[in-house]
Amino acid sequence: MNDYETSSSYPEQFMGEWITSFYRVHGMEAHPFNFHSHYEYEIYLFHSGNCRYLINNRIYDLQPGDIILLDGMTLHKPNPQPGSTYIRSMIHFSPLWLQELLAILGMPNLLDPFQKLNNCLLRTGYDEAGICVDEGIKRISSLISYLGAELQQTGKKSDTSEGEIKLELVQLLVRIYKMSHTALAQHSSKRTEKEHHAEGIASWINEHYTEKVSLDRLADEMNLSKSYASHVFKEVTGFTVMEYVMGCRFNQVKYLLEMEPGQTLGEVSRASGFESIAHFSRFFKEKSGMTPSQYRKKRLNIGIS
Repeated sequence: MNDYETSSSYPEQFMGEWITSFYRVHGMEAHPFNFHSHYEYEIYLFHSGNCRYLINNRIYDLQPGDIILLDGMTLHKPNPQPGSTYIRSMIHFSPLWLQELLAILGMPNLLDPFQKLNNCLLRTGYDEAGICVDEGIKRISSLISYLGAELQQTGKKSDTSEGEIKLELVQLLVRIYKMSHTALAQHSSKRTEKEHHAEGIASWINEHYTEKVSLDRLADEMNLSKSYASHVFKEVTGFTVMEYVMGCRFNQVKYLLEMEPGQTLGEVSRASGFESIAHFSRFFKEKSGMTPSQYRKKRLNIGIS
């Protein structure tokens, strides 16, 4: 635990209804960062260092004040660069632990940012909202540390200690909900039939872009006509179906070039859905302005002195 500046965990006595909080955790050497998942929701606040955060096949280059809201079950991992001072704060909490309180308060939608926004990043730049989140995590960490000490000394908790922690967390979640308001409004707005179909097409592409994709296959599996599928997707998204397919492949290539340095370019090409390495190389250079090898070298050298 010497890697941590301040850390605290909700005691085991609460039998699965729990929260853990780590405020301004320093360092990285003693703890390997592997892809992982968990049943709890997570609030992650990045303070400083040189770190990329991976959520499935998305990569975020973090900036101080960045907040990531995680549903927990999606595979994720930080990727701090060796030699950088990596500082972050985190809260993990069980939504079931808050369920009764949120119902009493009439706030059933307070956890929507974790449930609907697909593991989103909020870029605060340490504005007022970002500072409030920082201070909220600090208060919760202090309360949990106090509760842990109280339990060790007396073998029981006071009548108010758990309630204090819950109320502090609810206040923090209200702030985060307000920060997420615009994204939630866009997500929650009424979907037209065309938007519903376009969303379904995008989901199908995200599942199958590494395979051989054709408009015939997509339309058949989506139970839509080819002309309708093509037209509605372009109208709603601004992309043709194949432009979107190639965009997904491009993002996957960038991910593999950086995160799988042992894979050959041929392996990266095939794993991303390209049928020939020549097409792969030509397309990548057209989109990125550099060859795949140049891109890999550049990304692997970032942050390494």
